[in-house]
Amino acid sequence: MQYHQNGFRPGDPDISVTSPDHRARGDRLPDAVDVLIAGSGPAGLCLAAQLARVPKIHTMLVEPKLGPMEKGQADGISVRTMEMFQAFGFAEKVMRESMWINQTTFWAPGADVTLTRFARIQDVPDGTSEMPHVLINQARVHDMFLDIMRNSPQRLAPDYGWKVADLKVDPHATQYPVTVTLESTEPGREGQSTTVRANYVIGCDGARSGVRRAIGGQLHGDAAHQAWGVIDLLATTDFPDWRMKSFVRSPDDGILMVLPREGGHLVRLYVELNNLSEDERAADRGMNHDHIIAKAQRIFHPFRLDVKEVVWWSIYEIGHRLTDKFDDVPEVEVASRAPRVLLAGDACHTHSPKAGQGMNVSMGDTFNLGWKLISVLTGRADASLLHSYSAERRAAAKGLVDFDHKWSRVVGARGEEDTSDQLPRVARAFVDNLPFTCGLTIQYEPSALIGADTHQHLAKGFNMGMRFHSAPVIRLADARPLQLGHTIEADARFRLFIFAPAGDNGGAGSAVASLCEWLQFDPASALRRHTAKGEDLDAVIDTRAIFQQAFDTLDFTAMPTLLRPPVGRYGLCDYEKVFCADLKRGEDVFDLRGIHRASGCVVIVRPDQYVGHILPLSARGELAAYFSGVLRVRG
Repeated sequence: MQYHQNGFRPGDPDISVTSPDHRARGDRLPDAVDVLIAGSGPAGLCLAAQLARVPKIHTMLVEPKLGPMEKGQADGISVRTMEMFQAFGFAEKVMRESMWINQTTFWAPGADVTLTRFARIQDVPDGTSEMPHVLINQARVHDMFLDIMRNSPQRLAPDYGWKVADLKVDPHATQYPVTVTLESTEPGREGQSTTVRANYVIGCDGARSGVRRAIGGQLHGDAAHQAWGVIDLLATTDFPDWRMKSFVRSPDDGILMVLPREGGHLVRLYVELNNLSEDERAADRGMNHDHIIAKAQRIFHPFRLDVKEVVWWSIYEIGHRLTDKFDDVPEVEVASRAPRVLLAGDACHTHSPKAGQGMNVSMGDTFNLGWKLISVLTGRADASLLHSYSAERRAAAKGLVDFDHKWSRVVGARGEEDTSDQLPRVARAFVDNLPFTCGLTIQYEPSALIGADTHQHLAKGFNMGMRFHSAPVIRLADARPLQLGHTIEADARFRLFIFAPAGDNGGAGSAVASLCEWLQFDPASALRRHTAKGEDLDAVIDTRAIFQQAFDTLDFTAMPTLLRPPVGRYGLCDYEKVFCADLKRGEDVFDLRGIHRASGCVVIVRPDQYVGHILPLSARGELAAYFSGVLRVRG
């Protein structure tokens, strides 16, 4: 974490200097904003936290509820989402508070029909990520995004008690083309309305999205006609794996899942209830938490379950649905119009909670969208960049819906106990699906943002179009061991990682020095073309280098000036851009990620942590062309 670059500031470095044009809490609603976000769930808050950090972007977040969430809803955080949380700066806090899922166990009737543990499986395979899979109350995730917002230059806070009733888009207007009608939900003011004009509206307002309805979007899909209960409780039990994630299938009463929660005592159960008829809803059965508990007790038999307190519960139906498009532009107008209204989260994809992906994929939507909106609103990129959001995230959501469709049926299947390797069917499917449930299978297709895989052989462990897989390194200036991926912050900047060839020490005439000199001084380079006058060298593209030698064999002062640039109003040196392989611990990033030792390479990482391109150090034309396809010329 870096601060003080513009002068010493005492106190909490996470609290930014207040923007002079921020809207104070209690002020009247604005007439116009850059971005209006509907819904303060994980998708909306993830987006708001990114936008709030940019002083020049005016954002409004409306929420029909009258205050922040306290309990219930989602709880699973995949390792990929934990990597994203690291970019926001609160992954360590989540790790401290949360329940880590290290093992998953599987119980089913044994030979004597008594529940027996058939399998115990490591939940996150070795080498997958430096981050754990954790469970934590969704409300705490909200709190952490809200903290970022309230500490941001804009001091952003949700406007509770308002919902989007309607909106209209004027496709010919260049300023504030979206007129939004907001309706009050506050008791005593129901039905009162006001209008706000916006440059962009983002619908994060759930499965019954008013924003989606206003642009004519619909959810398409099917339902499994199966009711499930979910309940958070405090209880005593003699079930041996009460603090393990567990799948339990009884002889005659179906299946449940045990999800131990944060705090050492809280547990969530997902309990299979009843099949529903074609036109029936779960609410028609009149079931409540007592029905969930009674069914759970039958499934756990002969183990005892004595419930002391019910914290939260809900009954839901399994459904798998997806919208045609995640924005307001018809396919026939894509070439002539940029999106003004976009959807995220449950507003455009719904599924069961059993795979633990809903909150994760929803935040993934707006982590993808956030940097693109910032790039457009700050003039770094053309508005056409926003078309890539629907293209990339609808494909990711379709993968989730298709996966959940199959997984839900595996979880609910009966009568298929053992496979050839003596694992229950659900356990075998669980093992096969671990990369997906870790959040690591999303791979964006080649586009302006994802280059061709021509040079994939130069970095076999950084898969093109997939998330940048972090690895340990040593920072040269202070010999600090850290994760290379942790240098990527949620700040809308691209990262240019230069992996040095063997023997290259960064000195004059080396391949690394030659590339850095071109990047810094040649008018054709991406840094010169896309960094505005007056901005720091790394304001748009943050360049860093990783060397193969041990840290104590290199001289930081001999590094190219691009790797120790002057930053801030005082021109202070940035000492945090040069790294070495961690040879002391034997965790060599060049070996771990298959970097070609003889030639090295350049890895371009997008602001959302996905690998955009892999190139030789000499491929300067291709390097410049990649950024020219995404960013405007501003130099």
